[in-house]
Amino acid sequence: MTNLRAIIPGQPVGAEDAASIPFSLEAEQQLLGALLTNNDVFDRVSQIIKADHFYHPVHSRIYEICAERIRKNALASPVTIKAFLEHDEGLKELGGAPYLARLAGAAISAYAARDYAQMIREFALRRELIQLGQDISARAATVEVGDEAEEQIKAAEQTLYKLGEAGTAERGFQSFLKAVTGAVQAANAAYQRDGKLSGISTGLIDLDAKMGGLNNSDLVILAGRPSMGKTSLATNIAFNIAKAHKTGERPDGTIGTVEGGVVGFFSLEMSAEQLAARILSEAAEVPSERIRSGNMDEAEFRRFVEAAHALQNCPLYIDDTPALPINQLAARARKLKRTHGLDVLMVDYLQLLKAASAKDSRVNEVSEITQGLKAVAKELNIPVIALSQLSRQVENRDDKRPQLSDLRESGSIEQDADIVMFVFREEYYKEREKPSDSDLDAMAKWQQIMEQCHGKAEVILGKQRHGPIGTVELSFEGQFTRFGNLAKDRQAQWD
Repeated sequence: MTNLRAIIPGQPVGAEDAASIPFSLEAEQQLLGALLTNNDVFDRVSQIIKADHFYHPVHSRIYEICAERIRKNALASPVTIKAFLEHDEGLKELGGAPYLARLAGAAISAYAARDYAQMIREFALRRELIQLGQDISARAATVEVGDEAEEQIKAAEQTLYKLGEAGTAERGFQSFLKAVTGAVQAANAAYQRDGKLSGISTGLIDLDAKMGGLNNSDLVILAGRPSMGKTSLATNIAFNIAKAHKTGERPDGTIGTVEGGVVGFFSLEMSAEQLAARILSEAAEVPSERIRSGNMDEAEFRRFVEAAHALQNCPLYIDDTPALPINQLAARARKLKRTHGLDVLMVDYLQLLKAASAKDSRVNEVSEITQGLKAVAKELNIPVIALSQLSRQVENRDDKRPQLSDLRESGSIEQDADIVMFVFREEYYKEREKPSDSDLDAMAKWQQIMEQCHGKAEVILGKQRHGPIGTVELSFEGQFTRFGNLAKDRQAQWD
């Protein structure tokens, strides 16, 4: 790597040193000079670099003092900061106070300050990567009891994640012009896209029409009582998105996902194999219990193998680690986005996640989890769908349709979610109300009700921050654990 060095009095440079360590003293000098002559430069670079990003320790101290004074609305100039560095031995080696004046005299124009700041940060991150590699090598070479290789790998990954996050600049304020431009671009993309959706299609027409698809940075809570089909609906949506995945040139000229998406699925309750079996059951139209038992005829087995072959390259990634802390989930999601891309994240289910640290109550723990999931959605700019349990009070009502107050620890979940939707299948409850065969009138009435609700499901939107609430009807095929579009005659208007 080429190192841009300026001549600094009293600082001899070894050839080996210059060749192996990435830095640019010239960039540091010119940025500091710009800062000392125009304190407004600090607002342009403070979100990019910190004092410890500077290679030369004296430069680091100068920046730190300037930053502290500017934050206090005090002037930072060669004259005002001289008193704070009067006894600094490093500055004396560079020539003392006159060095500060030389920095100011060699200042770059303010508009270039951001580029120099990014260069300084880039070199700082490279130096940390070099140091990390040396630490990993040294630790691996030292064989100690209790320090296993797998633990070393985990520690190295954790350090690397932190280093990757350290390189992410804070967003801060942005002008309304920039915000409204982004909104117009999103609206234009929705208008141009098939289906007129602003987000990623779930593959379920009426649900897309109600929600506008799955939108970036949204936290979607999918809740329901046991046996309502929460996991089935989540896997159906994940499969629909992954199998529709296409890459190409986006409207802004970049290359990336243009249809469907890469899906990450955290399955904390079911194993990856069980989840894959559900998806294959839907794709091959083979009942899931026959897949589990292996009791398939030749045609079913052929469809099963063909579906498995067709889906082997489907961009759907499953992590079935149980009791995962929210901070580890976030780290793994970041890693997946860096390595394979990530457009939608699924979590099954919320109550099986753990808080990063011990909490004094379950409500506070769930609050940290939901806030963490919302933070992941915003940071990675993707929709996050988290499944949630409902309390038993649903079973005590005549009308079993769930509502927001039925959410477990509903305060934090309802507050942090952008969308809350419930899965409800009336057929499940009516099946358990079957009257006696001897009561002919009751049996006839029950059969009529069962005909009306057979093979149907409802998705109830109890909260939608950016749209209307209401109910969407879907078809449900229990043998394949598959949700589908109920109103087939409406398909044409979306094609």
